[in-house]
Amino acid sequence: MRVIVVGGGLAGLVGALRLAQQGCAVTVLDAAREVGGKLALRAPGLEEFGADLELDVGAESMIARRPEAVRLVAELGLAEQLVHPGPARPLIASRGALYPLPAGTLMGVPVDRRSVANLRGLLTDAEVARVEAEPTVPVRPVDPALADVAVGGWVAHRFGRAVVDRLTEPLLGGVYAGHADELSMRMAVPQLWPRAAAAETVLDGPPLTPPPAPDAPPVFAGLRGGVGTLVRALLAALAAAGATVRTGVTVRALTPGPEGWALETGPAPAPEVLRADAVLLAVPAPAAAKLLAAAAPAAADELAGLRTASVAVISTLIPAAQLPGLSGSQAASGLLVPPVEERLIKAATFSSVKWPWLRDRLAAHELHAVRLSVGRVGEERSLQRGDPDLTAAALADLGDVLGVPAPEPVWSTVVRWGGSLPQYEPGHLARAAAVRAAVRAVPGLAVAGAALDGVGLPAVIGSAERAVTDLLATAGAGPVST
Repeated sequence: MRVIVVGGGLAGLVGALRLAQQGCAVTVLDAAREVGGKLALRAPGLEEFGADLELDVGAESMIARRPEAVRLVAELGLAEQLVHPGPARPLIASRGALYPLPAGTLMGVPVDRRSVANLRGLLTDAEVARVEAEPTVPVRPVDPALADVAVGGWVAHRFGRAVVDRLTEPLLGGVYAGHADELSMRMAVPQLWPRAAAAETVLDGPPLTPPPAPDAPPVFAGLRGGVGTLVRALLAALAAAGATVRTGVTVRALTPGPEGWALETGPAPAPEVLRADAVLLAVPAPAAAKLLAAAAPAAADELAGLRTASVAVISTLIPAAQLPGLSGSQAASGLLVPPVEERLIKAATFSSVKWPWLRDRLAAHELHAVRLSVGRVGEERSLQRGDPDLTAAALADLGDVLGVPAPEPVWSTVVRWGGSLPQYEPGHLARAAAVRAAVRAVPGLAVAGAALDGVGLPAVIGSAERAVTDLLATAGAGPVST
């Protein structure tokens, strides 16, 4: 069976590998010059700091307690490269000061009465008292028609607005580039959902997060050399399985017919038409919606209604002397900035503190690797400036937060993702189910990616593997129809 995979990000590459392993003749098409999507490494200009030094400029970690990503790493022969962050914790910049991220909280929500004490300082005494009063606050039943709630509204009702503004917002903004009042609890903080669905209080109930088993792995993991090395391993596995990968190819139209699929690519004046027996779409929601308009209009409508955010990641190497606070044993792994602080940056990751392998590689050069994250949904104007201006403004913001002069990097790069981070509004699970139902009704077609199941690496990998199962189940159901 000839299968074309549209999209060469993590979902597309994993889906292509699984299809090739099932004996399909697979071609991956990606519009970019390089595959990998949000898994990206940068080497140019880094040679003087180490012949083999590369830096993640996209995703840099994965959840290790969900199995898909760790399992794929082992399958691709990278198990020995799996590493975990050091013990440093992030800070929250709030009201002109820096506070450790409170222990015992879940997305900033205290999980029991013991964790409330950890909020003092970051929250005022009155705000902490409001948190302590949570068991006395009347519960609100969930709308059964929606079967979901927005994180921000529920947390604010239970614990007070300060918990949302000072804790939940910066954490959700760092992961989803969204706002707590607009994000689905079932997608963004599913651990809270049972309490919301049962209309129960939190502080007087059983812990939201049971203690992990003694042999449980750390929550997060990375790869020595960068998570982006996963892309190279996937490409090698695809080549070994006989798959073809083409870059710089934009798919402009997808048309079903009695003999399979026609994919129009190339420039409009001189289009190239490729044909396949089946198609796996693994592209962001806006692109998927356009391509599905003819074949699965109901799915296209659902995906077209999914809001997206644009973000930028600024990666830098900064002389250690300019950031003295990152060299001691008490150094933080990064910082989060609540939107109420009205700053350009929403987060900073001190990568050479967070990842011991990177610290060791940069130690001889007395450098720190620092990543700055910019952009939330609705804040596209903040990104409408050139790379030098955006970098300078973000570094000035970082220096102001840390109380030091604006750092001057010896190397920097900016990577932008326009309109590619899905915003999971309440009811998103129903939207994803509707997309899948509409697509399953069309034999030889499947959809995968973060638009459906989540932005983390394990979720994206799981989405791809689920899509392949669906595709193989429907591909033999008969010819596609218009």
